[in-house]
Amino acid sequence: TYVMEWDDMVIREALLREHHRGGQSFIVVPRISDMANVEEWLRENVPEIKSVSAHGQMSPGEVEERMGAFYDRKYDVLLSTTIVESGLDIPSANTIIIHRADRFGLAQLYQLRGRVGRAKLRAYAYLTHEKDVALSEVAQKRLKVLGDLDSLGAGFQLASHDLDIRGAGNLLGDEQSGHIREVGFELYQAMLEEAILAAKAGEMGLEPARDKVSPQITVDAPIMIPEDYVPDLAVRMALYRRLNQAEGQHEIESLAAEMIDRFGDLPQPTKNLIRLIEIKHQAIGANIAKIDVGARGTLVTFHKDDFPDPLGLIAYVERLNDGGKDTAKLRPDMKLVINRAWSDPQSRLNGLFQLTKGLSGIVRKAARAKKAA
Repeated sequence: TYVMEWDDMVIREALLREHHRGGQSFIVVPRISDMANVEEWLRENVPEIKSVSAHGQMSPGEVEERMGAFYDRKYDVLLSTTIVESGLDIPSANTIIIHRADRFGLAQLYQLRGRVGRAKLRAYAYLTHEKDVALSEVAQKRLKVLGDLDSLGAGFQLASHDLDIRGAGNLLGDEQSGHIREVGFELYQAMLEEAILAAKAGEMGLEPARDKVSPQITVDAPIMIPEDYVPDLAVRMALYRRLNQAEGQHEIESLAAEMIDRFGDLPQPTKNLIRLIEIKHQAIGANIAKIDVGARGTLVTFHKDDFPDPLGLIAYVERLNDGGKDTAKLRPDMKLVINRAWSDPQSRLNGLFQLTKGLSGIVRKAARAKKAA
């Protein structure tokens, strides 16, 4: 395994070496948008070899046809996104070039590297990153770990390093993945909420940090990653976990773009899931503990019946009721009632997104004002 800046000469020699010994190579990129540049590079720098491309936005039939042609050794190089991460066994392919490897997670890099080395021939993996681009500390650690792990037992060492880099997570909370397969993503979250509430009641004497508790949101909408969209259970579970651990809008959008790259357009239940994750992030920022969406409206419960900026909340309710409307009501117990019936699941989720965006915006504005003072 070599960790290095992209070097035209080194990569050319690696591909030709594999070609001359009768083998094949993979080139993996993090985004579909990266493929055109690599295809052009192959034409200009390694015209001696034949390459074929595959990615998740192609039809399943086209991907299967191209993969089959590569398997039948009609091509020397397969250029693809991470659709080759699992389930692909081609013993004749013993060189892999991972372009912009700093954009991949540690487990992804380990899985990709495992696509080669399935025959008796020596295998080569090149983890490359762009020249003159500063890598984050985490990316540097990931690449160093993969460069060092070449021995028996590397899987255990990888898990240990991953634990060091990302942290162990919590027994209770968003960082625990558990048996989502059996109960479904949202029900699993609700079960965790119940466990946390029981712990807070005193039996375990545990008081979890507020920012680690996911708000409970009850909304009638299909929320999942369908099996026919991501057939591999392990990959599906990893996506659930990564979505749940995503920090901020940019990371959520990046993960959604990666899923589109790998598996094609998002089905509606997965769009709903991503929207719900966005809503929960905003709800945490607004100190929301629970949101119940019913046929006639929505009830918002704040954590410990407290909102960080009560005057800002009252002004927000008044704006919603502007023009004599009866859209919102703040009850004496500090529960917010929204008198609006959304007709379909997408409208409900989009409505909740705008609501939590408005509430979290009030909190951020108050925090900025306090800091400035």
